[in-house]
Amino acid sequence: MIEHIFEARCTGCDTCVSVCPGHVFDPAETDGAPVIARPDQCQTCFMCELYCEADAIYVGPNRAAREPIDPAAVETSGQLGQVRRDYGWGIDVAEQRPLKEFWRLGPLLQAGAQIAAERHAKASAPPAAPEP
Repeated sequence: MIEHIFEARCTGCDTCVSVCPGHVFDPAETDGAPVIARPDQCQTCFMCELYCEADAIYVGPNRAAREPIDPAAVETSGQLGQVRRDYGWGIDVAEQRPLKEFWRLGPLLQAGAQIAAERHAKASAPPAAPEP
């Protein structure tokens, strides 16, 4: 699930806002990093992390809930930009076809959408009436 935007790295391009299928982000009201406005709608699809050319976004592997992280530890761990590197994005090689395996994301995105919908329904459900 979406965990952190590293504002010092962020260029404010709002690409993450555009590519997020769960509409998790809101653009910044002024220049700067977008806002994680609806984390409960995150599908953990890593699209925001993949498209972030500044490697300013960290998505945690837990699809069910956010987990506390240490941003400094994440930044020094080498994890930022790992998704882009794994897919060969940003590598200037003619033979690279970074989208060649994206057809495999279909079932993962569907599962993520279901998890996000269940999480959202649970969070927005009215509280149960107390029993007499």
